[in-house]
Amino acid sequence: MSQGSLFSSSSTSPKTSAAAAESSDQTAETSEVVVLSVESLNRQIRQLIEGELGLVWVQAEISNFKAHTSGHFYFSLKDSKSQISAVMFRGYNSRLRFKPTDGLEVIVRGRVSVYEPRGSYQIVCEMMEPVGAGALQKAFEQLKEKLRLEGLFEVSRKRAMPALPRHVAIVTSPTGAAIRDMINVLSRRNRAVKITVVPTLVQGEGAASQIVEAMNKAFQLPDVDAIIVGRGGGSIEDLWAFNDEKLARVIASSPVPVISAVGHEIDFTIADFVADLRAPTPSAAAELVVKNTGDLIQRLDSQRRLLQMTMSKILKMDHQRVQGLTARLVDPKRKLQDLILRNDELLGRLNQSVLAYFRHRRMQLHLLQEKMTSPEQLLLEKKSRVDLLQLKMANSLQKLLERRKSQFSRLAGMLDSLSPLKVVERGYSVVMKGPTLVKSVKQLKKHDEILVRLMEGQFTAQVAEIKKEIKREN
Repeated sequence: MSQGSLFSSSSTSPKTSAAAAESSDQTAETSEVVVLSVESLNRQIRQLIEGELGLVWVQAEISNFKAHTSGHFYFSLKDSKSQISAVMFRGYNSRLRFKPTDGLEVIVRGRVSVYEPRGSYQIVCEMMEPVGAGALQKAFEQLKEKLRLEGLFEVSRKRAMPALPRHVAIVTSPTGAAIRDMINVLSRRNRAVKITVVPTLVQGEGAASQIVEAMNKAFQLPDVDAIIVGRGGGSIEDLWAFNDEKLARVIASSPVPVISAVGHEIDFTIADFVADLRAPTPSAAAELVVKNTGDLIQRLDSQRRLLQMTMSKILKMDHQRVQGLTARLVDPKRKLQDLILRNDELLGRLNQSVLAYFRHRRMQLHLLQEKMTSPEQLLLEKKSRVDLLQLKMANSLQKLLERRKSQFSRLAGMLDSLSPLKVVERGYSVVMKGPTLVKSVKQLKKHDEILVRLMEGQFTAQVAEIKKEIKREN
């Protein structure tokens, strides 16, 4: 029976057998299929792409660039036939030394990834470099133009170096030839200048922030007159710390003049453009800040000569004034005595002014002598010469005063000899009619009252008779 059943089953019609087989295959296929969600599919695509491609390098042109408020950069990379979306997160783009712009051709390094919410793929950039000009040069030009438009390079905002600095701060590396050269030059030109070195890195990672910190420390130094910031020469990479925007703004905000001395004469940095003065080398910066002691002595000599010329002019003007006053003397002793007293007062004040001025100059020379330790002998000789000139000037003034007194006494004697009182003393009299001096009998009439003044007194009389003197003919 079982055999018959088996036979019967195997001998089923071909049509029925095929249908059964098809139904059996469909059931097996349905049980093996895995149905994915869109999210799962995008995730698998992302994992597949990221796992297969890894890091890629792409050269393309930037378009549709947008810097988001979050700090991330979103843009497209394209060539003549295709384009791809790209993103550069803030952690990576903060390291760029230039600002990407539309149309700029770049080489990027990144990973191809899928943005699962939209199912779109993009390059997540980790590094970017301009094609052609280097990134450093591109960044330099962009920052230079930005600060120029803000007015940080204007000549009108730059300050002059102090004429006689007493305290100079140097922001640089504590080792190397640059600091040694600057200290040697400063000490040689004026040993009285105080030098404070504010140490900092001048190249490499973190150098720019260290220089900014060192500049702020230099600002806090007491009585600092000028600041030199710089280093020796090097490549653009070595000097790049001095192209930092924060450093440029710190230099621009300095309360005292800043000299930039970065690299060699052909090297230019952003710090050079912002500083009050740019020196071609560190040694040149030291020479520009501190004047030579010999130059100071020469200036003192020039001031001395100017003082002599000024005093000569004053004496000449006073002499001319005295002569003018003498020529205008029409009245007698009192006027003359007033002029003598006034002249004595002027000469006394002049003498006091000269003495006070020389005392002041001597004190200044003494202070300079205490500050400067190298030219002591020369300053001593100059001081002795000033003392000698002061003595000569005082003697000359005294002699001039004595000559003027003698001259005034002689003039007073001459005036006194011509006085009417002297005529009376010789036996003559003076006749007055009222307030009028009687010089002729024509001024008198009979019975007029007259006043007769003699040597020891005066008396009143009345005209009794008038006789006119008859002139005799020769």
